Amino acid sequence: MSNFGLWNETKMIKKQIPNCITLANLLCGVLSVYCIYNDAVKIPFITASLLIILGAIFDFFDGFVARLLRVSSSIGKELDSLADLITFGLAPSLLAVEIVKNTSDTPYIHLIPLCMVLMSAYRLAKFNIDERQTTSFIGLPTPANALLWLSIPLLQYLANEKIHLWGLYSEQMYMGIVNFLSSHYFICIGSILMAILLVSELPMFSLKFKNFSWKDNKIKFGFLLSCVILLFVFNCFAIPFIVLTYILVSIITNLIKKWNST
Repeated sequence: MSNFGLWNETKMIKKQIPNCITLANLLCGVLSVYCIYNDAVKIPFITASLLIILGAIFDFFDGFVARLLRVSSSIGKELDSLADLITFGLAPSLLAVEIVKNTSDTPYIHLIPLCMVLMSAYRLAKFNIDERQTTSFIGLPTPANALLWLSIPLLQYLANEKIHLWGLYSEQMYMGIVNFLSSHYFICIGSILMAILLVSELPMFSLKFKNFSWKDNKIKFGFLLSCVILLFVFNCFAIPFIVLTYILVSIITNLIKKWNST
C-alpha cells in the first residue's frame, strides 16, 4: 500500500471517530427508553436517567474530539441532532410521562410532556440551519431541558432511601423539593414552559470555551462557580436550581445587553 493510500485511510478513520462517539450518545438514548418500559430492569427510571447523563458526556466529547482532530462533516452535524433528539428529547419526556402516570389518575394528562419531544425536534432542526448559533444558543439547549427531568427520579431515589451524600442535609426540605418536582402539576406546567423555551428566540450562553480569559468568559466562569457552590451545599438536589440559574442568568445577561445598547 502506498503512503498516499495509507494517509487517505487514516484520514477517513479520523473523520469517523467523532461520529462513533455520537452513535454512543444515540445508543445511550435508545437504551434509556428501553429501560423505562422494561420491567426486568431493577430501577428503570434511575438507570434511564444515568444513561441520559452518560449520553451527555458522549455529546460533549464528540464535538471536542472533532475540533481536536480538525475534522467535521455535514453528516456528523445531522447525526448529532438525531442523537440529541433521542437522548435529550424523547427519553426525558418519556420519563416525565411515566412519573405523571404514577401521580395522577386524570385521563391523558400524562401525555402533556410529549410536547417537549416535538419542540426538541423543531429546536434541533432550527439549530442546524441557524448561523446565529455558532458560539451561543437561541432557545434552551436540549441537554439543559433533559437535566431537569432526569433529576426527578434521581432525587426521588435519594430522598426515599434517605441517602445523604454531602453538604446541607434536611430530610424535610429534601422531601418537600421531591414532592413538588414529582407532582403532576409541576411536570405538566413545567413541560409546557420548557417546550416554549426550547423554541424561543431567547439568546442563551454556551459553555464552550474558545479561550480561558476572564474577560471573554466571565459569565461562564460565574455560572460554573455558582454550580459548584449549589452542588457543595445541596448535592444532587441542586440540579433543578442549576437549570433555573442557567435560564435566569441568560435572561438577565440579555436584559443588561439591551439596556447598555439603548
